[in-house]
Amino acid sequence: MSRPRILIVGAGFAGYRTARTLSRLTRGRAHITLLNPTDYFLYLPLLPQVAAGVLEPRRVTVSLSDSLPDVRLVLGEAERIDLDDRTLRYTGPEGEGGTLAYDRLVLAAGSVNKLLPIPGVAEHAHGFRGLPEALYLRDHVTRQVELAASADDPETCAARCTFVVVGAGYTGTEVAAHGQMFTDAQVRKHPLRRGMRPRWMLLDVAPRVLPEMDEKLSATADRVLRQRGVDVRMGTSVKEATHDGVLLSDGEFVATRTLVWCVGVRPDPLVESLGLPMEKGRLLVDPHLQVPGRPELFACGDVAAVPDLENPGSYTPMTAQHAWRHGRIAAENVAASLGLGGARKPYRHRDLGFVVDLGGAKAAANPLGVTLSGVPAGAVTRGYHLAAMPGNRVRVAADWLLDAVLPRQAVQLGLVRSWSVPLDTSSPEVARVPGGPGQWQEASARSGPGAALAADTDGGPGAGGPGRAGSHDEPAKGQPGSGATQVRPGSGAAQPRSESETAKGRPAAGRPGSGLGEPRSESETAKGRPAEAAAAERSRNQPGGEPGGNQSGGEPARNQPGGEPAKSQSGGEPARNQPGGEPAKSQPGGEPARNQPGGEPAKNQPAPTPPPGRPAPGGHPAPGPVKRTDAPDDSAKGDS
Repeated sequence: MSRPRILIVGAGFAGYRTARTLSRLTRGRAHITLLNPTDYFLYLPLLPQVAAGVLEPRRVTVSLSDSLPDVRLVLGEAERIDLDDRTLRYTGPEGEGGTLAYDRLVLAAGSVNKLLPIPGVAEHAHGFRGLPEALYLRDHVTRQVELAASADDPETCAARCTFVVVGAGYTGTEVAAHGQMFTDAQVRKHPLRRGMRPRWMLLDVAPRVLPEMDEKLSATADRVLRQRGVDVRMGTSVKEATHDGVLLSDGEFVATRTLVWCVGVRPDPLVESLGLPMEKGRLLVDPHLQVPGRPELFACGDVAAVPDLENPGSYTPMTAQHAWRHGRIAAENVAASLGLGGARKPYRHRDLGFVVDLGGAKAAANPLGVTLSGVPAGAVTRGYHLAAMPGNRVRVAADWLLDAVLPRQAVQLGLVRSWSVPLDTSSPEVARVPGGPGQWQEASARSGPGAALAADTDGGPGAGGPGRAGSHDEPAKGQPGSGATQVRPGSGAAQPRSESETAKGRPAAGRPGSGLGEPRSESETAKGRPAEAAAAERSRNQPGGEPGGNQSGGEPARNQPGGEPAKSQSGGEPARNQPGGEPAKSQPGGEPARNQPGGEPAKNQPAPTPPPGRPAPGGHPAPGPVKRTDAPDDSAKGDS
């Protein structure tokens, strides 16, 4: 008899715990497959310490292959789930596709940044849900302090060393607390203008810091933040974000180059494509974490609306503690449904307390209902994190010890750029890379989401200001690698999406049934094309020619011998390995010729008419994302 196949989607707190518990319960009697975009489990509560330079990035990650030896790891993101055939289509990290069959499916895809319809936020803010975002924030803050120290203009200096955090929940409070300590340590080495110091602002529409926690813990956190110099403003949020700063809801304009978005999370959009009953974006499940009417389907963590048996009529909140506990119950019930474990169990919980790390020896905690602050709270908080982490405990403790006795290293590594970590993405755990999968789909978007490119360099008009590329090593938004275009239901307009969003069960450009073109080979595209385009196609393969300067979107590629990079392409890819010239790019539906012996295609070919929905050839779209026009989900209401 063949072993049953169990497929787990996502390796966050819920997915990782499910895989680990199932591996122990089944003891080799089932095939367990874990689908995840990365090869590690991320311990999110310590991410603010990575951004502040306390911990090295690998300390908060746990290798899935090493810690789950009996689980097959598949790198990729779920694209489409066929519930009737019990198969899942996924896209790998290099664009390759695959199919996974299952007998039991556990959805634990987690959550992404929550967006609100505030002008400019998608363009100029960055979230804090993944390791790439923490690394970007660490580099960005370091760079702003260094630039502020060398600025001649007092207003520029003040704007660069002002940091705005929106959302006073767990994440926002910890980011502001650690950030103030980090920048204060930096200015001791790079003194600012006389009378100036880094300024961190914490905003929220709630009446107090940490509104979801006990009032005593909230008061402790508020007191520590204010003593440290954080400008805490409750009942206030952002009305509009621009390149030069943010307009607050009380009418004040704050000049800043940094906007950190920590207003909350929303469930991963994967579950929306299933057509099953939902509750504010979460998949409805019974107390056993099973989807009603689908005995083979389970869901846990942030994508599941799990009934709270301790508070009838409500659902468990989207927290790491609940996700971790969901994973254990889901694993036991999956094993029970296959006859590999005991009886099914409903999910019940009892809060054991909360901990909030405020940096240094300061924290707020209430273990078992006992309210603590100061050094005792700091000791309990760090002890809890060490006990909760599934690995790297010695390395984390060693980093804490070194941070206590040695100064922090404040350097820019430049590994993650602003366009790599857009706010509007369904995969905050993966940094966007230029020329990645789906590149042909993305050229039609005039700009990609979340591109605070100008904030990476200088804010002036000539140096990365609005509408200008701020650095030659960053691709302009709307170029290949910047995000596909999709028409969202009800929006009436094409919206840009990241590669990973198009890979999660929604209609995407170029897929069957989407109504948009698919990339084709040159032989296929030669059929049925206009005579001018066919002539241009033939001419670019002739040796000894010249680059087609007037082709659709055509400029020769840079970094080739004698060439410059291609800009504003309408679906093409840069040619490679040309020993002396570059063919014209962006022939409608085609691919550039490769390995031509020094030849370049002929100039002045008639430019074909661009397909509907694509920009006219020859333009150079400015960097910066297309603004979202779709209405936010219901779960976004009432947040900062």
